[in-house]
Amino acid sequence: MKNYSLETKCVQAGYTPKNGEPREMPIYQSTTFKYDTSEDMGKLFDLEASGYFYSRLQNPTCDYVAAKICELEGGSAAMLTSSGQAANFFAIFNIANCGDHIISSASIYGGTFNLFNVTMKKMGIDFTFVSPEATEEEIQAAFKPNTKAIFGETIANPTLHVLDIEKFARVAHKNGVPLIIDNTFPTPIFCRPFEWGADIVTHATTKYMDGHASTIGGCIVDSGKFDWLAHKEKYPGLTTPDDSYHGIVYAEKFGKEGAYITKATAQLMRDFGCTQSPQSAYYINLGLESLHVRMPKHAENALKVAEFLKNDSRVEWVIFPGLKGDKYYDLAQKYMPNGTCGVVSFGVKGGRAAAEKFMKNLRLAAIETHVADARTCVLHPANATHRQLSDEQLKAAGISPNLIRFSCGIESAEDLIKDIDNALKSIEE
Repeated sequence: MKNYSLETKCVQAGYTPKNGEPREMPIYQSTTFKYDTSEDMGKLFDLEASGYFYSRLQNPTCDYVAAKICELEGGSAAMLTSSGQAANFFAIFNIANCGDHIISSASIYGGTFNLFNVTMKKMGIDFTFVSPEATEEEIQAAFKPNTKAIFGETIANPTLHVLDIEKFARVAHKNGVPLIIDNTFPTPIFCRPFEWGADIVTHATTKYMDGHASTIGGCIVDSGKFDWLAHKEKYPGLTTPDDSYHGIVYAEKFGKEGAYITKATAQLMRDFGCTQSPQSAYYINLGLESLHVRMPKHAENALKVAEFLKNDSRVEWVIFPGLKGDKYYDLAQKYMPNGTCGVVSFGVKGGRAAAEKFMKNLRLAAIETHVADARTCVLHPANATHRQLSDEQLKAAGISPNLIRFSCGIESAEDLIKDIDNALKSIEE
């Protein structure tokens, strides 16, 4: 469906029924699949034939949904994972081993920061965190001989920093490494990072793609443009024989378009089992079918809320990249001219105590760990998603004690503003 619009792809890409087949995407609720001969099964285990033998590796329902997200992002191959966290882990671990190094933007989701800075460091993979505003020279200075990738978020959660994708891509490619972008907040409806030089895109499908807080999931999409064989010495996992598959060389057998995702499926999903269930994939597909309708409403509500907050004396500061005068407005207009996301970050006057009182007095917006949902939700990151970070790390990530992450749903913007206004009044009492 390459020639169709994003709106049509949201509804129809991924699964196309043949004559007499179900119009609705089937849920293949089966752990395993039957074959007539051992030879047929053996070809699957040797990666000599395509098909399904065990749902820990692949499942038709999951592949339909992965194919839809791949179409939306304009990639060559994709795979679903059990969560966005698993997607980011796989995206890095697929090309980095013990002793390797990754450069990451410092302004990323707290759970991802902890994954990189604590858990993956225990696995022997080192990370250097740079400011999303770093110059090309500063990014270059972070490189080491064993650097394997650069990672960043299109719109950082929850600071809403907008990454200059082209700048980071230039430095990555100058050094022969891929740029990995988490595109969860804008989704491909508002931004397609491959068009700006990114090589691999990840998503927490739990967020806007599902959109209804019904299921957890993740996705990795490969652009199919990074030439692994041109940097053979850096990526032996893709360019040298894999003994667990009779010496197969992924980059040679599956090419630029298929090597990365095939390896992630055949190796990492096989061994770690971070599998998306077919039932969950089905729910995500339902969300994807309305993604192009919901995203503009989220962004519209967020802009109205941001404009209200900007003009309110009880609010110390407001960050929303779609708001004129915002620090990242120009970058947002470059990469996301039709909208950014539905999340607004702001700080109330009075510090942490005022932020906590404000949140307690919200009635429509619910305090949740969630974000990017059809229903408005709110979070105090310093007390929740970024609780593991030290004061220095919070500062580096742009998280202040009074920061409130307000995720606008698709309700009436006027009702959301009334709710905010009433909660702000409580601080003055």
